[in-house]
Formats: sequence, structure tokens, C-alpha cells
Amino acid sequence: MVFDGSTLWQALALVLVIEGLLPMLVPGRWRRTFEQLLSLNDGQLRFFGLLSVGLGLTALWLLS
Repeated sequence: MVFDGSTLWQALALVLVIEGLLPMLVPGRWRRTFEQLLSLNDGQLRFFGLLSVGLGLTALWLLS
């Protein structure tokens, strides 16, 4: 499998598609969830960011 610049842009475009699904399909629920995220303190947000990065790296490792 060859990874080049276009692969990166395709992956980023797919992220935008996935990120846009919830606000498009269930905007009220998405807004409430986002408001709950805003109420978290910095340590909690960092934990969820670390968890997200870890899950993403694990998925990339398993899929490669």
C-alpha cells in the first residue's frame, strides 16, 4: 500500500464527513453533548483527547 499526499487529504476529508454526520442527523442531541463537553475541566478533556489518540493509533496499527 502506497501512502502519498493525496492519501492524507482523503483521510482528512473522511474525518470531515464523519464529524459532520451527527450535527446533520441529530443537531439537538449533538448540541447537548457539546455543551456537556464544554463543562468538563482541562484534565478531563486531556484524558478524552489522549484516549482518542490512543484508540486512533491502535486502529491504524491493527489496520496496517
